[in-house]
Amino acid sequence: MIGQRIRELRKECSLSQSALASQLFVSHQAVGKWERDESTPNPEAIVKMANIFGVSTDVLLGEVSRPAPSSPNGVMVPVLGDVAGGIPMLAQENIIDYEEVSKDLTACGDIMGLRVNGHSMEPRICDGDVVIVRRQGDADTGDVAVVLVNGDKATVKKIKKDADGSIWLIPNNPAFEAKHYSPQEQHDLPVTIIGKVVELRGKF
Repeated sequence: MIGQRIRELRKECSLSQSALASQLFVSHQAVGKWERDESTPNPEAIVKMANIFGVSTDVLLGEVSRPAPSSPNGVMVPVLGDVAGGIPMLAQENIIDYEEVSKDLTACGDIMGLRVNGHSMEPRICDGDVVIVRRQGDADTGDVAVVLVNGDKATVKKIKKDADGSIWLIPNNPAFEAKHYSPQEQHDLPVTIIGKVVELRGKF
């Protein structure tokens, strides 16, 4: 039943029933009933919980199994392929793999993996590499971040901010040009920061 999986995943994320309920905008009692299998969350709540727990809805529903971590201090997080249209939802069709990260890292926020497409961040980050990303809606100058521009596929770039609120997306590869967006362009396109890259998993 789904109740046991909700309880196990909630504890893995170090969330109390009240904390999970707050993120889902439901009552503490509702979460308790789900975990006791006295009621079933609606589809919207299932999608939101999967997103919070960093698993696919299929894993939450018990239709597929997650790979087990290789160490007791590890947590398996999903790796997404091409991401478009805003904050990525962890639907099964978007998950291409899993990566193991430390429990300390997942305790610091919502963590996911993202497969890099393209050569703009070479030689440091190559096509096909996986970056481990902490989801957040902003980044500081010097951070490497995952950014959506105009709802297109996610791009990985170094961030530089100007005093007037403008933002630069800077590639590592000198064959590619840096992109500059004024505050108005950031609003109109839009330019949306999804998260900060916290680890690189090079693939050979």
